[in-house]
Amino acid sequence: MPAPQLLVLFGSQTGTAQDAAERLGREGRRRRLGCRVQALDSYAVAHLIREPLVVFVCATTGQGDPPDNMKGFWRFIFRKNLPSAALCQMDFAVLGLGDSSYANLPSRFILHFLQEAPSAGCEEPHEASPHPPGPPSEAQPFLAPMVANQRVTGPSHFQDVRLIEFDITGSSISFAAGDVVLIQPSNTAAHVQRFCQVLGLDPKQYFVLRAREAGVPVAPGLPQPCSVLHLVSQYLDIASVPRRSFFELLACLSPHELEREKLLELSSARGQEELCEYCSRPRRTVLEVLCDFPHTAGAIPADYLLDLIPRIRPRAFSIASSLLARPMKLQILVAVVQYQTRLKEPRRGLCSSWLASLDPGQGPVRVPLWVRPGGLSFPETPDTPVIMVGPGTGVAPFRAAVQERVAQGRTGNVLFFGCRWRDQDFFWEAEWQELERKGCLTLVTAFSREQERKVYVQHRLRELGPLVWELLDLRGACFYLAGNAKYVPTEVTEALMSVFQEVGGLSHSDAAAYLARLQRTLRFQTETWA
Repeated sequence: MPAPQLLVLFGSQTGTAQDAAERLGREGRRRRLGCRVQALDSYAVAHLIREPLVVFVCATTGQGDPPDNMKGFWRFIFRKNLPSAALCQMDFAVLGLGDSSYANLPSRFILHFLQEAPSAGCEEPHEASPHPPGPPSEAQPFLAPMVANQRVTGPSHFQDVRLIEFDITGSSISFAAGDVVLIQPSNTAAHVQRFCQVLGLDPKQYFVLRAREAGVPVAPGLPQPCSVLHLVSQYLDIASVPRRSFFELLACLSPHELEREKLLELSSARGQEELCEYCSRPRRTVLEVLCDFPHTAGAIPADYLLDLIPRIRPRAFSIASSLLARPMKLQILVAVVQYQTRLKEPRRGLCSSWLASLDPGQGPVRVPLWVRPGGLSFPETPDTPVIMVGPGTGVAPFRAAVQERVAQGRTGNVLFFGCRWRDQDFFWEAEWQELERKGCLTLVTAFSREQERKVYVQHRLRELGPLVWELLDLRGACFYLAGNAKYVPTEVTEALMSVFQEVGGLSHSDAAAYLARLQRTLRFQTETWA
């Protein structure tokens, strides 16, 4: 029997479709097919009426246009005088190859730019409603006046830690010890200006946002109409580290051949190690990536901004004060995040750096915030003791708890606090000592750098094992831990296990069961963060 005949015709602009067609031809020959591979402009299309089996491999170019070498075939196939049954004897398949030089996923939203700025009063919702009608929420935060922003670490300390206080009068906000406040940060003015320059946006221009598909909600939190300045400063997280999908979409939008090639490489499966080295490890931001690909950035259609860049997410902070001690006030303890990578500019935490930059002494400052329950709940029974372990800024929720319990006349408050130096980062030292003097608090400190051997809170727990065991086993105390998730939970848990075995006389398995029982009955609670 004669070998079946296969014809592979390709339309290619840059060679990608030709390469795929030749691979198909090789695979066909391996399967003992008689294969011919030809470009569409080198094949006499009139001969198609005699072809039994054809595979068309077609690419696109530009904005979805056919490649130059298939334009003649395209015109032929759409001729009005071509008989409708001319190719009925032919079996065929089509392999379509997209081209990344144009965007083939429509954007979720359409930004309709206005010719003139809207009338006053219909801009930013935060400015328009300082007193929301209902309980503050992410959709409608309370614009809280910042009344104090004080550095509480010594001038020679490596870290800038701030005690920040807000006035929540008229907000209907209420909270208890263990609750958290969520704060919606903004991008810095310098970053906003640079972003608008790179993308060719006018920050003063206004737009109305429309969903491309019916039933899709418009982006929450954006006013209608909205300014470009508001969108970039308060909505787009241009300081975040982009993910792989960012590079995939950016490659689709890029009109620049070299930049598009690099973006495709970074978004490919084989380019993940390079992507990690370029972006993830040094914590390169969305803005910095766009600056590295200026031709692409300058060509991004505004409609794709919300597909390309995620929304700024709120940041949660443990509330560090009690309404019983400071009515209508809310305090937080904020460690300003700053660290160095191999990039020239230091990496900075968006929210902590933004908060630290605000100075209520220079004029009114309002911060959008709302409150939600936290992960810590304190006992309602007045005679239940509490053991609180809070190294560094982890002590914040326990300050609220101590203030609340002291105001309620509850004793049995034991606090393990750790820091580096007594004179540099001993937060609320005078306040703790005054409560100790009144018999309202048992304070145990660990200053890790004031002696040759480093001493941490877990060491103090072991040293005071008899007290810890008595409070837990005989008096039914609740144990709380707050701090860095990387080291603190494991080391404190190991210290507790040692106390259970050495002081309580439990075996290792019984100590583990005892700890599990404390966790199950919520007598052991943790609040940790990365």
